[in-house]
This record gives sequence, C-alpha cells and structure tokens, in this order.
Amino acid sequence: MPAGSFGLAVFALTTTKTQPTSIHPTAMNTKDAPDSMPSSPVQPLEIAVRSLRSPTGHGRLENQDNYLVIDGQGQARMLWRERETTLRLPDWPPGHRRLAVLDGMGGHSHGREAAENTVEGLLDLPAAANLASITRDLDALHRRLHRQYQAAGLETGCTLILLEIPPAGPALLFHVGDSRVYAVSAQRVQCLTVDHVPATHMAMLGLVDGAQWMQRVHVQTNSQISQAFVLGSTLGAPQLYAEAITEELFELHEGNLPLFLRGLGDRRTLKLEPGWVYLLASDGLWHLSDPQAFIQRWPTLIGRPQCPLEELADALLAELAGDIRRQRSQPDDNCTFILARRPGGAEDRSLESVP
Repeated sequence: MPAGSFGLAVFALTTTKTQPTSIHPTAMNTKDAPDSMPSSPVQPLEIAVRSLRSPTGHGRLENQDNYLVIDGQGQARMLWRERETTLRLPDWPPGHRRLAVLDGMGGHSHGREAAENTVEGLLDLPAAANLASITRDLDALHRRLHRQYQAAGLETGCTLILLEIPPAGPALLFHVGDSRVYAVSAQRVQCLTVDHVPATHMAMLGLVDGAQWMQRVHVQTNSQISQAFVLGSTLGAPQLYAEAITEELFELHEGNLPLFLRGLGDRRTLKLEPGWVYLLASDGLWHLSDPQAFIQRWPTLIGRPQCPLEELADALLAELAGDIRRQRSQPDDNCTFILARRPGGAEDRSLESVP
C-alpha cells in the first residue's frame, strides 16, 4: 500500500515495537475439520503466487505485503520477515484450500508486522465449510489483533482478501481494505470487490454517482482507505469526516451498497468458473498513472487457458515493470498477487451476480 492516510483521519503513532512470535509448525491449529465438510470429489485448482518489494528493483526498501496459500495437502506458503516460508499443517482437510493477500499500511509504522501477525492468525484458523464460520473466526481474529496493537500503543493494520475454497461447492470470500479480486478470461476482466475507500463511503452517503465513483476508485491513484484489518473502520460513520476509528469492521452488503455496486458484498460465496483466472492482488499491481490501460490488457496477458499460470504470472510482472519504467512519475510499490484457475474453457459472458 502506498504511503498515505487512513480515511480522512490523522493519527499520531508511537515508536513502541511489538515483537511478533515465531511461527512453528507445532503452534499451528490442528483441529479436525467440521463434520459437515463435503465428501464430493476434489475440484482441481492451479495456483501461482508472486510477492515483490519492487517489481523493477528500484522501489521501496521493505515489502509490507504478505500472502498465504494453503493447498489441498495442507502445505502452507507465506512470507515471514520478507522471506518465503513453508509449513505443513498435519490435520488440514484433504482438498481444502485457503488463499489470502495482505497489504500492510505503508503510511503507518509496523505495517509489515500487522500483515505477518494476521497471516499467523490465519494459519491457526480451522478450515471453514460455510460463510458464517469463516466470518466469525476472522472477525474474532481482527478483534484480538486490534486490542493487542492498541494495548501496545500502535495504530496500524493491513488489507485482507481471503478466499476459503472447500473441496466442493463455491469459494467463500472475505474482504477488508483496498486489495481486490478480479476475474479474467480471454475476452474480459471484471473486478469482484469494492474498495473500502472514502469514495465508497461517499457513494453510500449519496454524495457521488456510479461514474464519479468509478473515476475516483478505478481511474485515479489514491492512497487513502477507510477500513483495515487490525486497525478498524470509519466506513460506517453517518458522516464523511469520522472523528474516530471504530473497532468493529463494517461489512458492505446488499442493504447498504448503492445500486451500481449491488452484488459485490464483502462477505459472500463466489463460484469459481472453469477457465477464468481469479486474481487476488494488493494495489501495487495497479498503482500506475493510467491503471485502466494496464488492467484492460490482462485478458491478453493472463486470459490464455492453455498457458501455465506460472508463465502468466511472469508475463504479468514483466508488463507491470515495463509500465512503471515508462511512467517515471509514480513510486514503485510492493506488489503481491495470487492467480487461481480451475481447468476448463471460460465462457464469453459476465460472471454470475456481478453487474
């Protein structure tokens, strides 16, 4: 996340440093999966992940992004102190997967630690078979970390995009902040999440329309967010200029989203269509002077169904680095993304429940 402010509030941060605990395989959760976990055949899923301090090698000095990939055999990959680390979760349910991308708040101290501590908490959460259970566990993790950081005198946080993917049935989406999920085919690209930013708050209050929201969120470069995991939220305030951050996360759903954003709630099921590439990413992937020009090239870059995802990830990064070098005006931000794809051919149509 580029250096910036949280919503429209300003906070004085202390320099007290928390010491994150070390990750050890024996410390991870080994709870059995719920009895209701489906026994249907496991659906295959191809995954590729990249996380860079700087796509060009000449940007930021610290990678405050992070990610978590737990595959169907319980093998977990994440960053710990900026290095890739792997763990084996011994009792992870076969065929169950968890994907997450996190972006530490670059404008605040300890953003990297907040993202790391969140990943550590995610490793300890049992596999969830339904939206209610993963939502309950993530809300509890947020509250615990929020109180831990507040007790240390720290006000920081991270974005969180998480897909919980049971062996059968739809994926479970949980979203906080301005990292995003996109779906990409050879013909089109669709954003499946709504950024938790002041422009979205303005849209909820009726202060901007759909075209103005699109311009402010998807065309202009913006470093402000209105909600972060660990830190809390100003998104649900009845006025734009919130005086304080609330501890509880504010969920965007059908009852409070404007009509032009309906279908894009923060916590919902998401069917992973065969052939589509699902991209979970921090904002370093589109922190460009003309982000839409880059994003509209994604169908050509990563919408190729016969090409391995590892090759597509490399092509996407090479294209991003080229755009950063050409613009010569924006900072080279941390960049983290996960590509996921079920085998099959993508149909040339808009995805279900997405406007």
